[in-house]
Amino acid sequence: MAAGLTATPAASAASAASRPHKQALQIASDNPVYGASSDAFEHYGYSPAVRAGGLLFIAGAVGIRPDGSIPASAAEQGELAMLRLVEILRLEGLTMADVVEVVSYHVDLQDTLAAFMPIKERHFERPFPAWTILGVAGLALAELKIEIRATAALRT
Repeated sequence: MAAGLTATPAASAASAASRPHKQALQIASDNPVYGASSDAFEHYGYSPAVRAGGLLFIAGAVGIRPDGSIPASAAEQGELAMLRLVEILRLEGLTMADVVEVVSYHVDLQDTLAAFMPIKERHFERPFPAWTILGVAGLALAELKIEIRATAALRT
C-alpha cells in the first residue's frame, strides 16, 4: 500500500475474501510450548504461521518460556526457539524434514552462533534446508539473543 494510504474495513474485507489461498495458523493460549506468550500474536498483529502457495511461512520464533520469562543463556533461548518452530510444524502435520529454508538472527553473532550450532545439528538432517545467518544489533526485546524464521513445504 502506498505511503499515507490506509485500507478501509470494507476494502480489507474484500481483499481478504479475494485471498482464500492464504490461511493463518492460530495458537491457543493453553498450548504447552507457547503458553501465555501466544498472546503476543494478537497484541502485535501477526500470525505465527501462514499457509500459502504450497508453503508454510513461519514467523520468527524466539526463546521465551511458556510463562513469558526469558532465559539468560543463548543456548536455552536457541533450544526454546527451536521447540517453538517444531511445535508449529507439529500443529500443521509437518516435521523438521519439511523445512526448506531457515533464517536465524543472532545478537552477538559469534557467541550465539556457537551456542546455536549444536541445537541446529540435533534438529536438522540431510538434505539440509537453505540457511541464512544474520548478525543483528537487537531483537524485539533487549533480552532476546536468537530468533529463527522458517519456511516449510506443505505435504500434498
